[in-house]
Amino acid sequence: MAPPRSFIWSRRVFLVLLTGFVLIPVYVMVSSSLKPLADVTGKFRWVPSEVTIRPYIDIWSTVPLARYFANSLIVAGAATVCSVVIAVFAAYAVSRYDFRGKRVFTVTVLSTQMFPGILFLLPLFLIYVNIGNATGIALFGSRGGLILTYLTFSLPFSIWMLIGYFDSVPRDLDEAALVDGCGPLKALFRIVVPAAIPGIVAVAVYAFMTAWGEVLFASVMTNDTTRTLAVGLQGYSTLNDVYWNQIMAASLVVSVPVVAGFLLLQRYLVAGLTAGAVK
Repeated sequence: MAPPRSFIWSRRVFLVLLTGFVLIPVYVMVSSSLKPLADVTGKFRWVPSEVTIRPYIDIWSTVPLARYFANSLIVAGAATVCSVVIAVFAAYAVSRYDFRGKRVFTVTVLSTQMFPGILFLLPLFLIYVNIGNATGIALFGSRGGLILTYLTFSLPFSIWMLIGYFDSVPRDLDEAALVDGCGPLKALFRIVVPAAIPGIVAVAVYAFMTAWGEVLFASVMTNDTTRTLAVGLQGYSTLNDVYWNQIMAASLVVSVPVVAGFLLLQRYLVAGLTAGAVK
């Protein structure tokens, strides 16, 4: 039975409004990034009176954007790799083996997501400073300290998500591999991991996005040489002026890797996020 015409037109109107709500800010960003600063700070015009690519050239000299870009890639990439590797081993152990404290472990891992991140800011700051004073290992103001910080936030959810995905992989595959002479680690990497690629990709995307756009800890745990993009974009705002056109241009440039990666991995991400929903 076909839906009534009123429902069809209501849906069309809603989709048009939703599309405008999403695309209008993007258009404003793109158009502002192609305007001279005087046009951006003046009266807003939907159609730029002058189109220039100068903001895309100046963004690299106004602030050290390339260095911030490299810092973000290193920190987010390292945090993602560490989170995925540790989560795979931890989730496999919880999914396939029974041990004392298993339920307590899973509940504790999940319960860490209830607390806001700002509660850990001062304790982590004091821990890093004290470790640096006692051992000489520079965690505060270093990329290593920031990687460790992001790992503590992405790892619990990564483990919890992979547990559900590994549970959906039949245990008969593991048992067949063990019968054929594979050890637990070989069965993990040859049987379970290939079958769990969508879930692992979803965990990797989540960990990368968590580290890529984080501002609070990056603004406290970094210095001028280790600053990431999320904090470095503030450099386009000075005491005398705000380079709005360069801010828009830089925001679009730094969004390219994330958008491109999401589009390439979208099918794995959707499959991984919905895994285990129906058994």
